Amino acid sequence: MSLRQMEYFLTVVEEASFTRAAELLHVTQPALSHQIKALERTVGGALLERLPRGVRLTPMGRAYLPHAERSVRSAAQARRAARAAAGAEGGELHIATVHAVAVGILPDVFARWRRAHPGVALVLHEYATPEALEEQLERGTADLAVGPPPAHWPGPVVPVGEEEIVLVVPFDDPLAGRASVHLRELADRPWVRCAMEPVVQGRPFLDLACGEAGFTPRTAVRTEHTSTAVRMAAAGVGVATAPAHVVRGAVGEDCAVLAVDPPWRRRLAVFSRVELTGATAVFTELLAGSGPPGPRTPTG
Repeated sequence: MSLRQMEYFLTVVEEASFTRAAELLHVTQPALSHQIKALERTVGGALLERLPRGVRLTPMGRAYLPHAERSVRSAAQARRAARAAAGAEGGELHIATVHAVAVGILPDVFARWRRAHPGVALVLHEYATPEALEEQLERGTADLAVGPPPAHWPGPVVPVGEEEIVLVVPFDDPLAGRASVHLRELADRPWVRCAMEPVVQGRPFLDLACGEAGFTPRTAVRTEHTSTAVRMAAAGVGVATAPAHVVRGAVGEDCAVLAVDPPWRRRLAVFSRVELTGATAVFTELLAGSGPPGPRTPTG
């Protein structure tokens, strides 16, 4: 089987149509059908079921699909790495991250990159959770990932600093004039919870932290994105947690920020499937040199 055949197969699946896939690939429909049939002969069975209107995957096709995606993405990643290995000049660099890092940390880093390496285009892939980030990087979606260091990762993992997790309240909140607060002081407060909240020891982080402080957090509203949770907290819906760089750098200064005593910090790392060379190594050095805001005391 060839890489071209796998690319043809993926295009047919994405378009659910041989006709539209042939148009996108700039080949004739008979030529496309011939390549797909040759691929099916190689794997030993039908991958696609031809329907009167469109196509759908067979059970064998569903099993084959993720491996084909991984192979095609790995080939594209190899081409980008080869072009960039001489010194981060030319081509594209695909970076995957979680939403909070994309909003709070990467804009300044990307701007510095563009000034230093205008010949290398950056492509950003954002995900809601660290688990989704790791899964997509493993599938070859990007050249490297920026986020919480994975617990079990076969490739390189390079620490690049920490992010401080803070509490967000309105300006007119009784606690707004303070620099920090003990979590138990918020036992009677409603909370704005975010779907991107990390899971620690099998529990959402806030549930675990509040439980250790002697109470169960009362949820006022649940949101999908960290930036939305911060806006809700600024409006007085409830207390929200967020990385400090999201509040101060991306969302704005229209709310009060409180540090938790003792502080909450989360480590950040760059990780990849393969050795960091060329553009990936240069980007990692740039990110580590920028340093996410906040203290860098090691955490467990």
